[in-house]
Amino acid sequence: MALKVNEQSAQVVAMAKHWPIVEDLLGGTDSMRQAAERRLLKWPNEDLPSYETRLATATLFPAFARTLGVMSGKPFAKALTYADDVPAQIREWCDDVDLEGRNLHTFASELLDEALAFGIAGVLVDFPRLEGVKTQADERRIGARPYMVKINHNQVLGWRAKRVNGGMKLTQLRLAETAEADDGEYGVATVERVRVLRPGSWELWQKDRQGYVLTDSGETSLPDIPFVPFYGRRTGFMTGISPLLNLAHLNVKHWQSQSDQDTILHVARVPILFMKGFPSDQVVTVGGSAAVKAEQTDADMKYVEHTGAAIDAGRQSLQDLEDQMIQTGAELLVQTPGQRSATEANNDAEANKSELQRIVEGFEDSLDQCLQFMARWVNLEQGGHVSLFKDFGSATLTDASAQLILSMQQSGLITKETAIREQQRRGMLAPDIDPLDELERVTDEGPELGMIGNGDQ
Repeated sequence: MALKVNEQSAQVVAMAKHWPIVEDLLGGTDSMRQAAERRLLKWPNEDLPSYETRLATATLFPAFARTLGVMSGKPFAKALTYADDVPAQIREWCDDVDLEGRNLHTFASELLDEALAFGIAGVLVDFPRLEGVKTQADERRIGARPYMVKINHNQVLGWRAKRVNGGMKLTQLRLAETAEADDGEYGVATVERVRVLRPGSWELWQKDRQGYVLTDSGETSLPDIPFVPFYGRRTGFMTGISPLLNLAHLNVKHWQSQSDQDTILHVARVPILFMKGFPSDQVVTVGGSAAVKAEQTDADMKYVEHTGAAIDAGRQSLQDLEDQMIQTGAELLVQTPGQRSATEANNDAEANKSELQRIVEGFEDSLDQCLQFMARWVNLEQGGHVSLFKDFGSATLTDASAQLILSMQQSGLITKETAIREQQRRGMLAPDIDPLDELERVTDEGPELGMIGNGDQ
């Protein structure tokens, strides 16, 4: 089927069906409320004012966003390291790799966050368009040099590729982008554009009232498209899915269950006055200084309250969901056997890696490709290699979930008391420890051993 320049290809449409749930969760409570019935179902026969009240009081437990932050932060807990084969010139450029003040460590951490959340992201290694520049000496004189552009999940519209020497090579790539244009004396308008890249050339299409029109084009000195894909869970060339997608669905389920729990708590907190044997038109004043008179012998008046059974069941359901979310997020850290080469067969540490470690290894390869494109822009032989911290795998799901609980407490998602109780449930702490007593004793204990007097040295 023929596509317009701004339309998504079939491969992108297939990936994009998973993006809205992640976008809503990352947008927080406000975004989830705006999603309305897409995320919080309207009960049968529920009137609109009641639903809107329930929606306006719903709050999000940000398990997906916090878990994503923990997972994407682990490889960057230590500084990204450059191998000796990275040219000094490229190493210097990496201190401001995007010409917006971010170094490669910060740039790559944001890129991994995008890839883990949506399954796909990318980098376009670009070079400034220069007028009247003919030699590399001229480029160096004016400070022109290659730089990286972060491409978000929803910017990739489609591509064409072919296999060359056993690998896939892009022959066309369409990227959505925006630009700002002056609007009147003080305003700024956003202009929607599509950049079409081909080996050795590019086109720029801009949206107007009639659709998208070609506004600019040019040639490049590279025989390839300088774009590198970065994956979450890779499903194919240029395609991927978030490894945290199951956690996203659990988080939405928690959002719905939390709303149900808040509703039943509201109902349970308001007792209902029950009257039996009184005339239907009788006005009753309830209070310490008021009295009522009944004419029927079987008359009765009392408050009817909720038994609380449903409240306890709802609380337990929420706790079970929270535990499921922790376990699901922790699965990325659990070391599992992978495909073992002859060398790895003698090295269990190499063969048994967590999914996150494998994702980070692929991520390193993509960063190396970006450095290589930077080198090719200025006719250097190689761009070199970089390494990320990968020593964060856990042998069991219990160890991984315990590690994630600690990270969630440190990031403020759960309290210290909850963290202690969760560690007790997993057998990491003795069951007879009283969390509140333990926290009080920690406070009374003072500085750690060896820390006293350090401030005076």
